[in-house]
Amino acid sequence: MDYIDLAGGARVGFERAGHGPPLVLLHGLPGDSRVWRRQLDDLSREFTIVAWDAPGCGQSSDLTGRYGLSEVAQCLVGFIEVLELAQPHVLGLSWGSGVALELYRIAPAIPRSLVLASGYAGWAGSLPKEAVAQRLAAYLTAARTPPQEALRDWGAGLFSSTAPKELIDEVLAISSAFHPEALASLARSFAETDLRAVLPTIEVPTLVLHGDADTRSPLNIGQALHAAIPGAELTVLPGVGHVSNVQAPEAFNAEVRRFLLSVAP
Repeated sequence: MDYIDLAGGARVGFERAGHGPPLVLLHGLPGDSRVWRRQLDDLSREFTIVAWDAPGCGQSSDLTGRYGLSEVAQCLVGFIEVLELAQPHVLGLSWGSGVALELYRIAPAIPRSLVLASGYAGWAGSLPKEAVAQRLAAYLTAARTPPQEALRDWGAGLFSSTAPKELIDEVLAISSAFHPEALASLARSFAETDLRAVLPTIEVPTLVLHGDADTRSPLNIGQALHAAIPGAELTVLPGVGHVSNVQAPEAFNAEVRRFLLSVAP
């Protein structure tokens, strides 16, 4: 893993592989860059893949004070600038899709394209109020619980019923390495985030990629994102749950590759 220090003191860890047009990968919450190993191995044949640990996640430092989606997106702007990633493609998974949308809101000239996988327009922008409250309560409880116990019951919601146990265990092990205070702060922020107003302003090619067996971000959320973003594509992965890049990497990578290669340089 490589590291860079950003203005303001944040230290950000990241994985980098390959050559070609840059593709920035944004993981979900909780999680870190390790969830992208199947994309780093495959998509690096055509693209320069950069998978970061968001501030407060993985090997990156926490930001000082309470912080949320906007501060993470500001760090992403600095991260992209320091690494000199000229107009990268940006792919966000789950919470990472919200980071990608917030990046577009504050710096629309940066992304060459967007891929929103298992995405949300923020929890407040995509889920009913009762579901937002339940989701936030689960994250806040996890943040107060020993890591080995915190996510014990989350596996069923991350994958469809056909996912092998070893995949579930792999993602839970990665997710369990969360930073408690950062997890609570970022979850509170996402529970308050509604990015629906951003969607009709998007002018870059956008792919909405969703599993039809996703129970955390059900397909109707992906369909709403697709309907609100001008010219967006919608690709549905049959039988696939929320962490689609891990459960169905071949199909996921094929659709991402096809879309990115169709985007004019």
